[in-house]
Amino acid sequence: MKLILTPIFLVFFLSWNSNGQNNVDSLLNEDNANSKKSLQTYCNPLDIDYTYMVYNSSKNKSYRSGADPAVIEFRGEYYMFVTRSFGYWHSADLINWKFIKPQQWFFEGSNAPTAFNYKDSLVYFAGNPAGYGSILYTDDPKKGTWTPTASISTNIQDSELFIDDDGKTYLYWGSSNVHPLHVKMLDKDDRFLETGVKKELINLNEEAHGWERFGENNFHPTLKEGYMEGASMTKHNGKYYLQYAAPGTQFNVYADGAYIGETPLGPFTYMKNNPMSFKPGGFTNGAGHGITVKQTNGQYWHFATMALASNAQWERRLCMFPTYFDDEGLMYTNTDYGDYPRFGSGHPTKAGRHNGWMLLSYRGNATVSSSLAQVMKFTSNDDDVEITELPLEKNAIGDIVSKVLTDENPKTFWVAEANNNKQWMKIEMLKPGNIYAFQLNFHDHESGIYTRTEGLRHRFSIEVSEDGKNWQMVVDRSNSNIDAPNAYVVLDKPIKARYIRYNNVEVPGANFAMSEFRVFGLGLGKVPQKVKGFSINRQTDRRDAAFSWTPVKGAQGYNIRWGIAPDKLYQSWLVYDANKHFMRCLDRDTPYYFSIEAFSENGISEKSKILYVD
Repeated sequence: MKLILTPIFLVFFLSWNSNGQNNVDSLLNEDNANSKKSLQTYCNPLDIDYTYMVYNSSKNKSYRSGADPAVIEFRGEYYMFVTRSFGYWHSADLINWKFIKPQQWFFEGSNAPTAFNYKDSLVYFAGNPAGYGSILYTDDPKKGTWTPTASISTNIQDSELFIDDDGKTYLYWGSSNVHPLHVKMLDKDDRFLETGVKKELINLNEEAHGWERFGENNFHPTLKEGYMEGASMTKHNGKYYLQYAAPGTQFNVYADGAYIGETPLGPFTYMKNNPMSFKPGGFTNGAGHGITVKQTNGQYWHFATMALASNAQWERRLCMFPTYFDDEGLMYTNTDYGDYPRFGSGHPTKAGRHNGWMLLSYRGNATVSSSLAQVMKFTSNDDDVEITELPLEKNAIGDIVSKVLTDENPKTFWVAEANNNKQWMKIEMLKPGNIYAFQLNFHDHESGIYTRTEGLRHRFSIEVSEDGKNWQMVVDRSNSNIDAPNAYVVLDKPIKARYIRYNNVEVPGANFAMSEFRVFGLGLGKVPQKVKGFSINRQTDRRDAAFSWTPVKGAQGYNIRWGIAPDKLYQSWLVYDANKHFMRCLDRDTPYYFSIEAFSENGISEKSKILYVD
């Protein structure tokens, strides 16, 4: 019997109670529980048809990227503008996105775009790669017809256009490791001419804020100053939340912080729970240079940039996290298990939160049809490329082994010798489990594509087996026209299996290449025990802290949580295969509370006792 995938709808969800046990999700007992909208899920990086980048094409660097999102709600639907994409995306539900090719646009695509919905009448947009140009507007973004203003503005790179309820208009901008963010006022009723009101606002303070320090894991041997960029403004309950990104788009610690003001011009006060959007650990890292958008039902979402940085420093992806304001008016996002499946925007109570499906494929035994190369490649800047070619390895029966496909590292990848229907890969999971979904992270290896290209498609099928001999097809995209470089595929219903086989038909580029084949579901065993021996040693440099704990039998990894109060553990850092960790992202003058939990394919343990560290 052949099971064909449907869009990302399911009949059952599983979540965890306070003891970490599997339960049928409570949504089944809530209003609208059986609607398809409430049953949607999504997985970061977002599953959209990312554009191949035009810049770096002179160096023959071919890669897709999506970064610096500007997402707005307009007349009950949503539009997402992304750096250098030669157009933008439209969605009715924040989950399923369709690309729109506008009739007029910038020749090299927009750069760090900004967009604003003014009272559901007009959408204003700016993002000229040259840093100057007209602000565009339209009353029909779905059609893709835009009109430029007659005025030419300057300093609109990394900008944020904000129109307050009274019609007063502000442009925030800045991208520097030296200069602060600025704001200037414009007159939207007179060609967006500057009114003369201009001022400096905020700058980084790396000595006080560890997360603002430059480098991977907030460490660099020579450069100490992070980059402040990506200004964004959210108005909530009469307060103004000026958001900014630091310390660099290529790093795992790329994050967004916020300052709070009583007016759009400030003064602004540093928010004590910063960063407000942070995802340093796990498979795909980073949650910076984003924007916060309010859903029609009142739920806030933060769309942000994730670092891939394998083929190029500017190789990036997009993510989406639910965003909240607590009882103190502090803004924060939920990023824990941030690249695992999450409830969709239609869930009545848990939209955007991890839905309880765990990673079944981690460290699974992967074999492949052929191997042109297996590589670890990290580009931290244009002149600093680290490449490690892994030796060819075969198992006892002569099959080619590919450990990079199940290592939870997007910077490692396998390249097949061709791009045809003779290429395959197979995973034997360490233990059988009930499979709910797959995420296929294709890799660009010398693809030879350098701009937005229509007609690209990923064609494949997926089979599963309990014994490695009798196979059942569960996904058939062999005739698909979907372009999905980070394909997220959910099954009609869960299926028990231990073996998964991907059969290639056709993908973009000269060679079929994959960085990670992720399988999600629920294992058949018990959840890990509670972590013991959790110890925290805050260093002399109070921005740093060392952690250790007693390993838990059967755990894949651990999730460290921390925050400014026991009920405000808003930050988390997920690590695999370790019982030690070192972080450099704390604010120097802030005391913190910490907890830790273990996780495996079977679920998540009870959290450890919350510890206070001055």
